[in-house]
Amino acid sequence: MDPSATRVSHAGNVDLSRQFLVAMPGKVGGSLANTVIYMCEHTEQGALGLVINRPTDLTLGNLLERIELDLSLEIGPVRDDPVFFGGPVQTDRGFVLHTPKSGYSSSIELGDVALTTSRDVLQEIAQGHGPGRLLVTLGYSGWGAGQLESELARNAWLNTRASMEVLFDTPPAERYDAALALLGIDASMLASDAGHD
Repeated sequence: MDPSATRVSHAGNVDLSRQFLVAMPGKVGGSLANTVIYMCEHTEQGALGLVINRPTDLTLGNLLERIELDLSLEIGPVRDDPVFFGGPVQTDRGFVLHTPKSGYSSSIELGDVALTTSRDVLQEIAQGHGPGRLLVTLGYSGWGAGQLESELARNAWLNTRASMEVLFDTPPAERYDAALALLGIDASMLASDAGHD
């Protein structure tokens, strides 16, 4: 079976964990309009994901200084990497998507990536010994039980397999189009709805 294929949970619902959600124009508004979300978890109890294409003005170096971590000279160009808006929930809390690396106190393995929320990953980054590839967000996108399924039924989101190239290597401004391209869709093919459902 193709590991990137959509998985089905025990209850027969589609499991969107480790996939991208792409917001449909005119269907998703507010802070999640025009976003690409990496889905970390999707269960019957709800879902959690991180926006990967909405950089903030805050850099990783600024964030590490704000939480009083001494920066090593070895941190190099990562210092200027943007911190992303991960979603409207708990915007004062940091989330780090990164290539798997063991030893962190609060880390969840998600296949090709891991999600860490503990300070120790930021300490390692500050010392120049962090994960090889990473994306840091403030906040996350969350849905309660049945909420995401309802939005999917209204065609608010497209879903596709997650791509590490899009997640880590594609410039943030190009990630929306790149995620759509995984589905064989050109962004110019999508028209915004003038009205509401």
